[in-house]
Amino acid sequence: MAKPKLLFVTGRLAEPALREVLPRVAVEAEFAYDVVVLPITVAALMRVEWISRKLPRPHDIDRVILPGWCLGDIAVLQEEWQIPVERGPKDLQDLPEHFGRRRRPLPSLDDFSIEILAEINHAPRLSQDDLVKQAEHFRTSGADLIDLGAIPGEPWPQVGEVVRTLKSAGFRISIDSFDRSEVTTAVEQGAELVLSANSTNLAWATELPVEWVAIPDDVTQLTTLEQTAATLKQAGRSVRWDPILEPVGFGFTASLQRYFTIRNRYPDIPLMMGVGNVTELAEVDSAGVNFLLAVLCEELQIGSILTTEVINWCRSAVREFDAARRLARFSITQRRLPKHLDGRLLLLRDPKLQEQGTAGLQQLAERITDPNFRVFAERGEVHLINRDGYWHGDDPYEVFDRMIATVGTLTAEHAFYLGMELMKAHTALVVGKHYVQDEALRWGFLTTEETSAMARRHGGHHPLPAATRRESE
Repeated sequence: MAKPKLLFVTGRLAEPALREVLPRVAVEAEFAYDVVVLPITVAALMRVEWISRKLPRPHDIDRVILPGWCLGDIAVLQEEWQIPVERGPKDLQDLPEHFGRRRRPLPSLDDFSIEILAEINHAPRLSQDDLVKQAEHFRTSGADLIDLGAIPGEPWPQVGEVVRTLKSAGFRISIDSFDRSEVTTAVEQGAELVLSANSTNLAWATELPVEWVAIPDDVTQLTTLEQTAATLKQAGRSVRWDPILEPVGFGFTASLQRYFTIRNRYPDIPLMMGVGNVTELAEVDSAGVNFLLAVLCEELQIGSILTTEVINWCRSAVREFDAARRLARFSITQRRLPKHLDGRLLLLRDPKLQEQGTAGLQQLAERITDPNFRVFAERGEVHLINRDGYWHGDDPYEVFDRMIATVGTLTAEHAFYLGMELMKAHTALVVGKHYVQDEALRWGFLTTEETSAMARRHGGHHPLPAATRRESE
């Protein structure tokens, strides 16, 4: 069977790099190819309408690959040429991944087995509007139940109204309280789960027709948990067992052992884990911690967890655990290592860094003939290149000053743009990210997409410099 033939469209500046990377990609992705170099230095300045004027209909080609920065509606070219047309990656070095993903699509990660209870702490001190707003935030983040955290010793006469309001808004509700009046009122208004029961409230807990979370009186004495759970079951109540996850430094490993012991002793009982006892009480970024706890829950069949987002480093804990439970489920059920499956939890560092290299940057500097600046972040330095020079160093302020000494004063627009890009490049160096000019840094599910300066200018928000305008016309 003949290999499909692809046509890669590029500009003069990117041609050498494209021709260098294509042979390996073509072998791995099994396609033949040709390259057409259009009369423009910077491929990113191409527009669909301009390509249509400059490039006749390709013949004997199965698919056309345009530069990733090409602006305009590519459907226009597809209709004109009657050939599939697509944008390639914005960075040439990403071509292997671009074609590799076509052979092996990423899994959907739709399946999960762990239920998330997101606790609203100090709920009695919040207004009803704030409670609804926080509940909606948790639901959007992936929470399945909203847990209302009461305050011991502070009466909450509005609890019934709050539960009723949240239920009418479609939320599933649990109540975290040992106060009989609060719990009874919440259950009467639709709360479906109560945290928690032990010997101190067991006498009246058995009377309420609701599911309970059973906890031990003494975490070192599992018999107290077993006795509470057994009494609730005898009263006809559904029960989740929580042996209590202890914070690091206060019995963390021993508490993990309790979960293993209970699961081995009772293979089929529902278990719950309060993961917030670790994420909230350890001064580390919580995403990795949540993933490890999700794996533990998946392997031990712990069907529900309780978490919250009180301290700042846990401000996205629910979204983290939602991503983690899906990744853990897929990895364990499909027996696949949890890598190259989903990048949502890579919040700090990127999977890999791609570099032009010293020689590549020097060659680029020698070929550039236009005034537009190119910014790179490699090997501990930011690199700034245009036709007037090549400046690099580990201090973006110093690099900028040396460039100004050569080029002269910039317009406010260009100075602002370079300041933004140099700061992003410097940030990428500090935390170990791959920097691509005019693109947002990738922060996993926290990424905020940016409209590139190129798109803004072409969209009419900011005019291009005259030299650049002429070349793109």
